Amino acid sequence: MKKIVTLSLFGATALLASAYRLPESSVHSTALSGAYVANAHGADATYYNPANMAFNANRNQIEGALTYINLSEIKYTDKRGALFSGHTEEENLLAPSLFFSSKAYDGFRFGMSVNVPGGLSKKWKSPYQELFAKEFTLKIIEFAPSVAYKVSDQFAVGAGVRVVYSEGIVKSDGMPITVQSGGAVNKPAARDMEADTIEYGYNLALTYKPLENLNIAATYRSNVNLNHEGNAELYLSGTKLYDGGASVEVPLPAVASLAFSYNYNATTVELEWDRTFWSEYKALDFQFKDSVPAALQAAYDAPQPREWDDTDAYRIGITHQLNDTVTLMGGVALDDNPAPDKNLGFELPDSDATIVSAGMLYKYNPNTTFGLSILYDSKDTRTVQNDIMNGTFKDGSATLVTAGVAYNY
Repeated sequence: MKKIVTLSLFGATALLASAYRLPESSVHSTALSGAYVANAHGADATYYNPANMAFNANRNQIEGALTYINLSEIKYTDKRGALFSGHTEEENLLAPSLFFSSKAYDGFRFGMSVNVPGGLSKKWKSPYQELFAKEFTLKIIEFAPSVAYKVSDQFAVGAGVRVVYSEGIVKSDGMPITVQSGGAVNKPAARDMEADTIEYGYNLALTYKPLENLNIAATYRSNVNLNHEGNAELYLSGTKLYDGGASVEVPLPAVASLAFSYNYNATTVELEWDRTFWSEYKALDFQFKDSVPAALQAAYDAPQPREWDDTDAYRIGITHQLNDTVTLMGGVALDDNPAPDKNLGFELPDSDATIVSAGMLYKYNPNTTFGLSILYDSKDTRTVQNDIMNGTFKDGSATLVTAGVAYNY
């Protein structure tokens, strides 16, 4: 099968927010649990709120960051017994990001961001779960040029283009499945698919300053349908019956945010609400260029309903300038999951999350600032009964550590 060369660093973020969205990819956003819209400033404002570039200091600003991600092992216990229970692999990954914001040109600012807005990776190490999701990986990287215009000292607008590259890998080992009388799992069918795509979207932003210390901001990041096209191999009892073109579409959903930040002396508090429009995800539907053999159609050629719900997240971030060189940050967030019980699959056993975070900036000199932040995402225990599962997921969590450096010139 064709191998697609990509940044293997930018996948596997399924536990970092609702479903496979990742709001945190800079030192500020990680430290503040994603509460970084109204108070976005510096180079990374180009991604989190491009309108705020208009209020940056009149200098070019660049910031690079690297995020270490640890995804815990998820344990699944099925009421039907050990044969149906299992666990995922623990995973350790790296996700890079780069941001740039320009100085002013007749009221305009220009920016560019390269970062990871989402992703998914689940690798089950248990026979029953491998029937459905031996590996389910979605890798995403976004290139986002943007522009801001300062309408007045109190009001600015921003907009940008989303250029999204994505790669998908799907491996399963045995669908449909039957359990033989002796307790063994019969796995007559298998699937191995790789595909990629480049798609486009847009983002919009505005910031209003009714008072000197108060920011009100709204952003909207459009939905991007990731229509992956590539190759699939389908097997029955070890014999390859299909080797040809295949595609599958999943959404990178739209996100709307409304945020308020207030600065008092050396402390800034931000309150943010965001809605992720997961209702775009109706079904997981694999399309094949050629006819799929009849013996495999029920397993792999039938749409799998998802019918996800839109989700809300509530975030609080606090930034405190301790002195001329040190700034402290912290945040908390509550984040819903979009997957209804009836359609939950082993490729993404998501649940609601509680997020806490902290971070620090150190101003090394007038032009250079170093940053370090950490975030812990704890997933709720979730019990689900549907056509393929009757059990409980627990111990899901993620830890992020982001290190970065910002430079002004």
